[in-house]
Amino acid sequence: MATALTLTLRRDLPVAVLLASCLGYGCYLALGHPPSLNFWVPVIALVNLAAQRAPRVSRAAGVLTGAVVLYSGLQGGLSLLLASMQAVVVPAVALILGTNQRTLAQRNAELARLTVRLARAQEEEAGRAVVYERIRIARELHDVLAQQMAVITVQSGLARYVYSSDPPTAQAALDAVAGAGRDALDELRRLLGVLRVGPEGESDAPPLRPLPGIDRIPELTERVEAAGVRVRTRTEGAVRPLGPGLELCAYRVVQESLTNVVKHAGATRAEIRIRYLSDRLLITVRDDGHGSGQGGGHGNDSAVSNTGSRLGLLGLHERVKIWDGVLSAGARPGGGFEVRLVLPLSAARR
Repeated sequence: MATALTLTLRRDLPVAVLLASCLGYGCYLALGHPPSLNFWVPVIALVNLAAQRAPRVSRAAGVLTGAVVLYSGLQGGLSLLLASMQAVVVPAVALILGTNQRTLAQRNAELARLTVRLARAQEEEAGRAVVYERIRIARELHDVLAQQMAVITVQSGLARYVYSSDPPTAQAALDAVAGAGRDALDELRRLLGVLRVGPEGESDAPPLRPLPGIDRIPELTERVEAAGVRVRTRTEGAVRPLGPGLELCAYRVVQESLTNVVKHAGATRAEIRIRYLSDRLLITVRDDGHGSGQGGGHGNDSAVSNTGSRLGLLGLHERVKIWDGVLSAGARPGGGFEVRLVLPLSAARR
């Protein structure tokens, strides 16, 4: 009984329990008692030790347990051959069972560690997604506000200048200001509606018209013309609807280009060329501006060196990358500035 009671401490003291059980059972046999159920106490202790300790410790414990099992077999009247076989097989099976338990416990611990790492990685990824979404919204806000505010600034200045001398022109300028303001508010509501999400995951923002696309480019040209820049739009090829993301990308590029024309180029004329090819969409925006700095091209002296325009163009490069497109901008050899966009139409199917 005392030998079996040592198993209660097997989790905390595996080596001491094995030694105590082997010593106890050996003394029990030495006193002339026949083998009994106490035979299994050293075996159970060996399984437990193998599950908790390194293999070299387990093997040494297996040798000791084998010796006790051999002594038990001989005391029970078994032949030397049978007792020896028993002394080898029983500890070997006990070591295998204990080693498997140890391996399983290690794998479970590793799985738990990987689970914690995965949870942390998911939290970090969620944090990065929030940052990326904020950057995207900031770029959207820039795209929405820059062009509209440029038109509002120019038109309100014109209205103030001709308010008394040319009332019809002042009225037209104020109408352009009102239209630009309405469009800016409409898109601001859309973007802020993304952030205003209720407990059920549904936005409480009012329904808005679809995202702007190529079909709304004429609205941009009207406002730019109201600011004093003549804009000519040419469309070539078979016009066909594209994906909303691709349409929005093209619209934003034209919007930013016209914004820079109004704000920085000092241009009097601009041209938008839209070409639908079989495998790609080409959009070119040109102007005859000279920039506000020295050296002629506003691509180097005004639009690019100006912080707001530089950030706008950088944002457009990132947006175009999403659709595997190419965006280039720079001064034209004959004067003026050109923005060129190439979008593969295969991206429209994504």
